[in-house]
Amino acid sequence: MNFLLTLLLAVQMLAAVGMIGLILVQHGKGADMGAAFGSGSSGSLFGASGSANFLSRTTGILAAVFFVCTLALAYFNGARPVSSGSVLDRPPAGAVTPDMAASGVAAAAKNEPAVAVVPSSGVGQIPTK
Repeated sequence: MNFLLTLLLAVQMLAAVGMIGLILVQHGKGADMGAAFGSGSSGSLFGASGSANFLSRTTGILAAVFFVCTLALAYFNGARPVSSGSVLDRPPAGAVTPDMAASGVAAAAKNEPAVAVVPSSGVGQIPTK
């Protein structure tokens, strides 16, 4: 499963870089106006029709690949268990929660004396007289 996620992510990044490159290479709509008055060359590397069809289709294919990879990554990410609540509500890794400090479980597990826990709201940090 991990290999599939890595492969999808790599294909998505390559499609994104390819799209960026192809979009930057393409001409804007106003670039064809100069060719109508003789400033542009009629011959091109991609034939008489110009590079618009080739670049546009390739960009569209890469956009479809990018979209499919994004949907697949979102689907596979949805299969992971998600904890309820906010990230801010959870204590940092290795922190002693108030219920653990009261029971002494954390201190006994780490072979350390129990420490006082300051609430995350900052109430314990306000100086009082």
